[in-house]
Amino acid sequence: MLSPGEELVKRWEREQVCLKERLLEENTEAWQESGSFSGLARVGGVDLSFIKGDDLNACAQLVVLSYPDMQLLYEDSEMVTLTAPYLPGYLAFRECPPLLQVLKRLEGEKPCLMPQVLFVDGNGLFHYREFGLACHLGVLSDLPCVGVAKNLLQVQGVIRSEDHLSQISALKKAGDSFPLAAATGRILGQALKSSDSSSKPVYVSVGHRISLNTAVRLTHSCCRYRVPEPIRQADIRSREYLRRRFPSGPP
Repeated sequence: MLSPGEELVKRWEREQVCLKERLLEENTEAWQESGSFSGLARVGGVDLSFIKGDDLNACAQLVVLSYPDMQLLYEDSEMVTLTAPYLPGYLAFRECPPLLQVLKRLEGEKPCLMPQVLFVDGNGLFHYREFGLACHLGVLSDLPCVGVAKNLLQVQGVIRSEDHLSQISALKKAGDSFPLAAATGRILGQALKSSDSSSKPVYVSVGHRISLNTAVRLTHSCCRYRVPEPIRQADIRSREYLRRRFPSGPP
């Protein structure tokens, strides 16, 4: 007989398999085929920031920026209480519900500002079962999504080896990248030098309704610093919201 925790994992595994059947790993929008992304006007970013010392209460943040000039068009911050436990490989079941909530509020109140593509602070296909947070959120929102992680997820044979570090050293200018190949040979993402001033790459992977090549080009075009501006602004604004609400730490 399975324990409650084992039953939960089994249920989440089944849900991931079902959602993965709806995943699209190719471009679906006309603007994605343009070298200059002609027709793209709104890019979104989402993030969750936690109160220090509290892994249950967080600020769910959505920003929508204009493209290509990265000016703020919309922002929403909402305090949420996470109810699902954290289990490695199943982060989406914990973080997706509040992020979907702020997206649905925008869709209901100001649909003209819905992002045409969403940047997610986390992985997409570059995941244990090739269905990370960016895939989960992309499929459920039906938005083109790009996963951008700041740290390497060591998965499917991709490890922080001497060869990996050597490849990072070979990234000389912004826009340089190299593939993240699983042990099977399947390309799960790209390590991207996103700005000339950054010594560390970001790890880009497909979330939904976009090709890897397009995701990498778009990520680079949205970077003023190491992290693409939609994610960077979501992170800055969520942390500032928490500082204002809880200047002395957790209530």
